[in-house]
Amino acid sequence: MKLFTPAKIGPVELRNRTIRSAAFEGMGKDNNPTAMLRDYHWSVAEGGVGMTTIAYAGICRSALSFKTQLWLRPEIVTPLREITDGIHSRGAKASIQIGHCGNMTHPSTAGGIPVGASTGFNLYSPTFVRGLRKDELKEIAGYFGDAVRTAGDAGFDCVEVHAGHGYLISQFLSPYTNHRKDEYGGSLSNRMRFMQECMEEVMKAAGSDMGVLVKMNMNDGFKGGMKEDECLKVGEELERLGAHALVLSGGFVSKAPMYVMRGEMPIWSMTHYMTQWWLKYGVRIAGRFMIPKEPFKELYFLEQAKLFRERLKLPLVYVGGVVSREGAEKVLDEGFDFIQMGRALLNEPDFVNKMKLSSAHRCGCDHVNYCIARMYSREMACHKHLDNLPERIQREIADIKARDSR
Repeated sequence: MKLFTPAKIGPVELRNRTIRSAAFEGMGKDNNPTAMLRDYHWSVAEGGVGMTTIAYAGICRSALSFKTQLWLRPEIVTPLREITDGIHSRGAKASIQIGHCGNMTHPSTAGGIPVGASTGFNLYSPTFVRGLRKDELKEIAGYFGDAVRTAGDAGFDCVEVHAGHGYLISQFLSPYTNHRKDEYGGSLSNRMRFMQECMEEVMKAAGSDMGVLVKMNMNDGFKGGMKEDECLKVGEELERLGAHALVLSGGFVSKAPMYVMRGEMPIWSMTHYMTQWWLKYGVRIAGRFMIPKEPFKELYFLEQAKLFRERLKLPLVYVGGVVSREGAEKVLDEGFDFIQMGRALLNEPDFVNKMKLSSAHRCGCDHVNYCIARMYSREMACHKHLDNLPERIQREIADIKARDSR
């Protein structure tokens, strides 16, 4: 019954070993929190989770990918405090993921030419990207510290620094996106320099009161990206820098998105909600090549994650295909300290309470990824919770289920 025992992340004690992962909800409006975002996280807290994480809050204007994403700034402290107070009153702890999207945005959202580790072109926006100057890097690292202080003011117990999935810190770490010739590029020790500067600001701002998690890649998921050997060294460096826990993930949203989530992307569902006609039809034509399928299986990251458990001493959070109490307990028996879940808690916000009531409980998520396809244009939602879905989307969901059952 380790799953339902308390445990600490730095100074913060959770009532059990479960965390709602920082899966992007798409429930903000004009980069501000909404009642929908509040109500969802309250429902997860009431459903028994140890801590729930509000996803992917930008640390500054250039960090934003979507208008439905939070921009973590003093102006939204009051509505965020309402959310965290409600989470706490339901017995859970509250975390917020902070990060910078780097080149994964558009000038209309970022307020200027998107920035990244290196100059280039983002095919997915599509837009040109400007490599950051050295004098800008200190400023962005400072924004990470500011975001932690704002999160503390808003009542969050923990922050989760996003250093994976091909966003800005990850863009510096990966040789695929980092082509710099200065002290921030080349060797792994140089590519880690920006991450080090950000973490120094984060740990200073967190002080002795807040827990600090870092989401990192175990593998970028494609040829030319980081592999386990370099990622293990990144994990060791984050441990040295004082991170209280690491969330072990993988993949690049711009290159290997389904390596992160597994399964098949329902292309018709994704494009149905897009408003730009050129993007809608472009993705329908090329989507299968841009977003290749990665087969889903329960606990799909576990074997990789065990390599990190062998090497690292700090608490580790497992994420990736936890859909049953049996699977959750297996992960903890392998020496991991916490489990994170995203789709399971979208399908069943009370999944944790149901696991507590039944050792045989398994969530009803069927991993057709409609929720993910939809979140790029609207709020994330499980297709099982929606009425009157267009017939074409219903057919696509049925087709994916049929392929998965073969």
